[in-house]
Amino acid sequence: MPFDLSRSTHVFTPAKYGGTQDVVSKDGDPAQVALIREHLGREARAFADGNYADPAAIHVNEMPGLQELQAGAARIHVTAADLPKGGRIRFETRDSRLVAALHRWFAAQVHDHGPDAVMAH
Repeated sequence: MPFDLSRSTHVFTPAKYGGTQDVVSKDGDPAQVALIREHLGREARAFADGNYADPAAIHVNEMPGLQELQAGAARIHVTAADLPKGGRIRFETRDSRLVAALHRWFAAQVHDHGPDAVMAH
């Protein structure tokens, strides 16, 4: 990742429609915030195209939910937005199987990121 993981927090929020992944800078450093926003924008565009290569490389290709998300990408609306101290990727779908896959994928990322990630409820 182009930003400092130890200076940021990943917040995964499952929802009925899918969920969100926020990445926020712990110290609000403008350079760090810019890197987070750039990275999340690039990732959102890739995810919208069914390209989950970055998280697969970081977390392993067999992550729970990952194959379903890649195969169902056309049925998932993915957008990026800026937050005051970082950015957000929003995943929306009406397909309950893809919502479940997103939630499994979120949980796997929280586990892999350790203290730098949390699951919001």
